[in-house]
Amino acid sequence: MTSPDLDEISAALAGHGLIQRGGFAFDHSNPAPGGPVGKPARSVLLVGQAGAAVWPYFLRWREAQPADLENPLDSWAREVIGDVAREFGAHAVSPSDKPYLPFQQWAMRAEGLRPSPLGILMHPEYGLWHAYRGALLFEAELEFAEVREQNHLCDLCPGKPCLKACPVDAYSEAGFAYERCLEHVRGASGGGCRTQGCLDRNACPYGVAYRYPADVQAFHMKSYAGL
Repeated sequence: MTSPDLDEISAALAGHGLIQRGGFAFDHSNPAPGGPVGKPARSVLLVGQAGAAVWPYFLRWREAQPADLENPLDSWAREVIGDVAREFGAHAVSPSDKPYLPFQQWAMRAEGLRPSPLGILMHPEYGLWHAYRGALLFEAELEFAEVREQNHLCDLCPGKPCLKACPVDAYSEAGFAYERCLEHVRGASGGGCRTQGCLDRNACPYGVAYRYPADVQAFHMKSYAGL
């Protein structure tokens, strides 16, 4: 079987504001899900975004969809990544598929990243302003560049402002106080978080050139809070 051309896949993804986010061949340490014809896949290529590059593409798609469509961003990503998968003989999977696939573990292996104190993987260029929207599973064993160990910017950040900006201390060394955060975002005092995004995430000094605009952050906060 001829291996797909990664440059051609990149060009197809770029037509939706998406980018390749690294990949690897499955081995005994990473059990493989089913590929295009149901057999265990041999390679995975992660697909995602840097900054808010997908936003104009998503908004154009959204205009043609029902106003009450649930999880529209997930639906958009499934559709466009699914189209690319069919073009290149792959099987598309999503982070929201159930049973859940180990996307974060895949991402750490594919790009050599580690989690920030907020749980979001810290990228050496994008900071916290990136996302994984899906993955392509292939029957062929694709060749990827060797992943070099990345400087973990959180280790170089002495002040940890991401743990100090939240008015209800939702994030701490002890973990994420989900219920406390959600109550605040939904409440009368959480208007700034709803319209400008998570204060802890915005306090991170890295990747600021890729920071999501306020309307994009508001979209995500509204979805998170179920508003």
